[in-house]
Amino acid sequence: MSQPTGAERSAPDVSADADWNRTYVDGEWRGPGDGETIAVTDPSTREEWTRVPAGTVADVDDAYAAASRAQERWAEKPPERRATLLRDVLALLEEYEDELTDLLVTESGSAPLKSNVELSTARDDVSEAATFPFRAGGDVRESDIAGKENLVKREPAGVVAVIPPWNFPLHLSIRAVAPAVALGNGVVIKPASETPVTSGLVIARLFEMAGAPSGLVNVVTGRGSDIGDRVAGHPDVDVVAFTGSTPVGKRVAKQAVDSLAFPAMELGGNAPNVVLDDADLDNAISGSAFGSFSHQGQVCISINRHLVHEDVYDEYVEGLVEKAEMVPTGSAHSQATIVGPIVNESQREEILDYVERTVEAGATLETGGETVELDGVEDSLVVAPTVLSGVDNDMAAACNEHFGPVAPVIPVSSDEEAIELANDTEYGLAASVWSGDRNRAEDVADAIDAGMVHINDQPIHEEPNVPFGGMKASGIGRFHGDAIMRELTEEKWISVQREQRTFPF
Repeated sequence: MSQPTGAERSAPDVSADADWNRTYVDGEWRGPGDGETIAVTDPSTREEWTRVPAGTVADVDDAYAAASRAQERWAEKPPERRATLLRDVLALLEEYEDELTDLLVTESGSAPLKSNVELSTARDDVSEAATFPFRAGGDVRESDIAGKENLVKREPAGVVAVIPPWNFPLHLSIRAVAPAVALGNGVVIKPASETPVTSGLVIARLFEMAGAPSGLVNVVTGRGSDIGDRVAGHPDVDVVAFTGSTPVGKRVAKQAVDSLAFPAMELGGNAPNVVLDDADLDNAISGSAFGSFSHQGQVCISINRHLVHEDVYDEYVEGLVEKAEMVPTGSAHSQATIVGPIVNESQREEILDYVERTVEAGATLETGGETVELDGVEDSLVVAPTVLSGVDNDMAAACNEHFGPVAPVIPVSSDEEAIELANDTEYGLAASVWSGDRNRAEDVADAIDAGMVHINDQPIHEEPNVPFGGMKASGIGRFHGDAIMRELTEEKWISVQREQRTFPF
């Protein structure tokens, strides 16, 4: 396939109708040639809408070589040049809002509400990153030696590999790409196979349109089984920013560490949602429904378990069922839809299996637990919002990260039991606590082993200036703000002896 002409590059297409069957390496859009391609399907219609190249190890090597060359030159650019590039990308995110929203709907099955929220969050990520070139300066430390000045400088880490997931593809990719570029690094993106456009190719196109130097941002599409290890463990990688499941993250982290790269890992979650007996129940039910059913529950920080005090348990279950049954379901292409399709068939089957096993173990299926049929679609991927009562912490839908629109409700008799059950998991990403007593809620929040705990709010919340990440098996390090600046740079100590020292020999 021929390369795009200069005219084509001056006004590239970022829509779902564009030709996305290319990788982007060293400023060139490379077609698959005689190589294999991978079909990308629309989860709502189950139809193929584009294809992308199945990248090879050689493609990965080319991308790293390009990123390394570009990074050396980019790191020498003044802060204003790097900040300007990010501001130009931000302007393009705003200019192409409709096209990008449509891409998210088409590729990831994101309902319009979720797509709009994701795009807004991506803009916030880039806006925050645009301030980094002026905030990542060093420090001066005192010395015990007379006349010595200690300078602690911050330098770019080098080349950053970004391996994003499919659920929030644009946001969870650009939250690493934008800071990396702002801080003087080169980037290689290995996008998610289900969402190669929104988690990689369209980001490269936006940076190209904004005037990024060739090789600064590179994208190699392909299967993780074919190129994942090479991306994560490449000899030239310095930081691996990965978001995804804990089992895959452990493999990625091992590859990174074997290359002495820092593994920035945001991994799985099993968020407990604690509802105490003095909570504003109407507010808790409304927020908790949002926290369970938004984006079909395909959110690492969505509510996985509802731990509800027995005194308000029945009323809570009744209210949650009412919310579940009123949430509009259907194709992500409909403006009315809130709960759209699961990303693929295997994910859908896993969710339904967790529900079935939980009912077999003694829980009650209050509502949902089935596929919602769509007109004209064979084998719909839409799963009805599901509420399970009489659940205990060891049942399948509770102890696993179900990643679906499923709300297992577990009764608790005390704050202490709620804390014990909340922590009875390998994960520690996000949590939430509802109570009318702030001090009581903070005591519970302090005792929960999670990187992020929200009081009187559900846990699907992220802000670009606040550290985002988890404890235990939920990851290593933090994204956003000062935290990501530390992880994408290296500290360098330079001492300057201003006055002559006296040595003992």
